[in-house]
Amino acid sequence: MSNTETPIELDPSDSTTAPADAGFAGLGLDERLLASLTELGYEEPTPIQRAAIPALLEGRDVLAMAATGTGKTAAFALPLLHRLNTGARAAERVAALVLVPTRELAMQVAEAVHRYGKALDVHALPIYGGAPMEPQLRALKRGVDVVIATPGRALDHLRRNSLSLAHVRTVVLDEADEMLDMGFADDLEAILEQTPSTRQTALFSATLPPRINAIANGHLNDPVRVKIDREVVAAGETARVRQVAYVVTRFHKMAALGRVLDIESPAAAIVFCRTRTEVDELNETLTARGMRAEALHGGLSQDQRDRVMKRFRAKKTDLLIATDVAARGLDVQHVSHVVNFDVPSDAETYVHRIGRTGRAGREGVAITLAEPREHRLLRNIERLTGQPIAVEAVPTVNDLRARRLELTRTTLREAILEAQEQGNTEAGHEVVASLAEEFDIFDIAAAAVRLLDAGRQVADEPEIPAANVRPERPSYGSTSGPGGSRGARSERPSGAAGRVGTRSEGAPAPRRAAKEPRAASGPVVKIFVGGGRKAKIRPGDLVGAIVNETGVPATDIGAIVVSDRHCTVEVPAAKADQIVEALGASHIKGRRVLVRRDRVG
Repeated sequence: MSNTETPIELDPSDSTTAPADAGFAGLGLDERLLASLTELGYEEPTPIQRAAIPALLEGRDVLAMAATGTGKTAAFALPLLHRLNTGARAAERVAALVLVPTRELAMQVAEAVHRYGKALDVHALPIYGGAPMEPQLRALKRGVDVVIATPGRALDHLRRNSLSLAHVRTVVLDEADEMLDMGFADDLEAILEQTPSTRQTALFSATLPPRINAIANGHLNDPVRVKIDREVVAAGETARVRQVAYVVTRFHKMAALGRVLDIESPAAAIVFCRTRTEVDELNETLTARGMRAEALHGGLSQDQRDRVMKRFRAKKTDLLIATDVAARGLDVQHVSHVVNFDVPSDAETYVHRIGRTGRAGREGVAITLAEPREHRLLRNIERLTGQPIAVEAVPTVNDLRARRLELTRTTLREAILEAQEQGNTEAGHEVVASLAEEFDIFDIAAAAVRLLDAGRQVADEPEIPAANVRPERPSYGSTSGPGGSRGARSERPSGAAGRVGTRSEGAPAPRRAAKEPRAASGPVVKIFVGGGRKAKIRPGDLVGAIVNETGVPATDIGAIVVSDRHCTVEVPAAKADQIVEALGASHIKGRRVLVRRDRVG
């Protein structure tokens, strides 16, 4: 394949390849496809569709950079169907192959191909792991035109000789960056080697790292390069997705999530977590709180995942608690909120996540719960995306009460309007009239409001303490009060004032730090942390974690001893249990570690 490229850089308002006012009809698509689009309610092509469809209809290879939610499925599916119908189609010959990273995306693309190409009598088949092999084998034997596959299952069929790519005319790599991140690079190479060199290839990716360019150079022939930047919001207009972050300690994060969800009352929300365990714990907690939640992660069987998504799409579930990989490729139009239970480690993941809301012109909300030491990550995301993230205080109990009263007011107002529309305003008048002989009419109405509002109250709702936001970690090696330094940032203490015990490579045992006068009076105990130098844990990490997670001042933290595989920290005895619980539920250097009272000393 040639490694030359024809660059076409587009922004969302550009219309280089097709007249902006010509709609889909101006792109040169088959009339039956246009009729299907009209029936489905499609009016104007998106920027990625306007840029990619003409090039693909001409038979050109395309390398496209476009984020989730920009309409890229139609951008490659429509020209694929158009060219498929105009070429020779033979039974038992796969003419087009679409490779996707997840089973959910395979099903979604297959459904779209079926809807767009219904009038063309095109047969599309999704094949993916976790599903029985026999139905897929039977369908392939009967003959299909388009196969939408995950790389692993495609290779399984190739090895069984149940899938032949010898007659493939078009290959699409959708969300190529995600497939590489999931370790499918070798699988992609093996699959592409079994396709004809004369094929047309389209590669779609949210980002274009060097690995994607390497694939393009090796497998695309003189590609048209299309880049669709994020939508530019005109001056004076607001973005469709409101982005807000709440800074809260790890210990209070679960309560903060419940509070925020109560305030926001989302029509449908996806809550993203990092791990399967976190998904299950959060799902259990939110369900116990009375919310209709479902878990979605890689530990579920395919049947379980299908049932979860069916309920979520049917609006029988309000909250979908999911990991990034499990939620990849999901396209649910009615999602009103996306919640990041943890700050994503990179801006691209953040963009992928919040792209699940604000679809089809609707307004959306993206909420992030950030621990105090993650505040810097929020600023990095802002710089890389060019979009502000408002940092707000966690709603108070009074905020929650006000919100519930507002919901009660809305419920009453809707009931009154409905009664007026139905001409049924006299229902209940008899009860009110009889009570009015004994009580003031406003007292009667207020009592009715209290009764209605009682169902929305939660007894003894606690306040969530404000977190101390530290944009940058303080230098704990500086002098602080009569106790001297609070712990040097490097592992080796500097002079007699060092409070940190360290051990050089090859030293027989950790050295106890020299004891100094404490800034705070009272008894102290030592806590044990199951991670040390080999886990790259430094004294500053421990001090920062204790200060940020518990609010205990750095001046109350005593001697710290760092060994290869564990640490000990002197803390006030009165706050030891609080510190142990908070640190045990948080992450130190990106991982959870065992934290307990030290059994010796």
